[in-house]
Amino acid sequence: MSTWFSRRRPTVELPRLSPRTPPGPATKVDLHEVMPDLLPFLGQAAYLQLGRFETLSRVAADAGDLRAKEPVSVAAGLALSKHHGLIAEIRRRGDDPAAVMQPFADAIEGFGATTLGSDWRETLLSAIVTGGLLDDFFIRLAAGLPGDVGPRTAHLLGSDSGQEGILEVLREEIGADPQLGSRLAMWGRRLVGDTLLVARSALHQSGNRASDEERIEPIFTELIAAHTRRMDALGLTA
Repeated sequence: MSTWFSRRRPTVELPRLSPRTPPGPATKVDLHEVMPDLLPFLGQAAYLQLGRFETLSRVAADAGDLRAKEPVSVAAGLALSKHHGLIAEIRRRGDDPAAVMQPFADAIEGFGATTLGSDWRETLLSAIVTGGLLDDFFIRLAAGLPGDVGPRTAHLLGSDSGQEGILEVLREEIGADPQLGSRLAMWGRRLVGDTLLVARSALHQSGNRASDEERIEPIFTELIAAHTRRMDALGLTA
């Protein structure tokens, strides 16, 4: 299995930004330069949605409060629906979804194991952080897909994920436990590096590290800014 997912790894240097200052003009990125082929894109995105469904289903089973179970189970169902939509795109091209997803299975399952929290609340934050970052990333990347598959895929991934419901669950848990917020903030920061490594694995890179970093840095800066807004919504420091 890829060494991305070991619990102890070198520190990942993340894109730096000033999160509370007004953004400057957006840098245009030619996504065709970094786009993977269509089927690998669909296979990886589909397996990630399946992994999110499994993670949220685990949280729904482990959460003791019935008020938490309902919104989490709704979010799990929405992730499964997105998975089915991506599978339909693969079948539309006459390919076998299992074969297209298989190259990503070990790495994504390892990612799921690495981002499993010590309790259901940490695991729910994992679903919010990793799901939000990766949906944002694959939506952005879909702009470089050929024909009409890009808009369809972006619309699918951008559809309701049940985020507001699960954010409210965590807000209630944080409000009831004064120590939980600091623990979740630390856990959230740990998750970001692993998730950005998964995103990077989807990109076609030239091998020229300096050139590649220059091309993709604006994409990752936007991802971190959106992640910061999600953590702000929980009252946590990103």
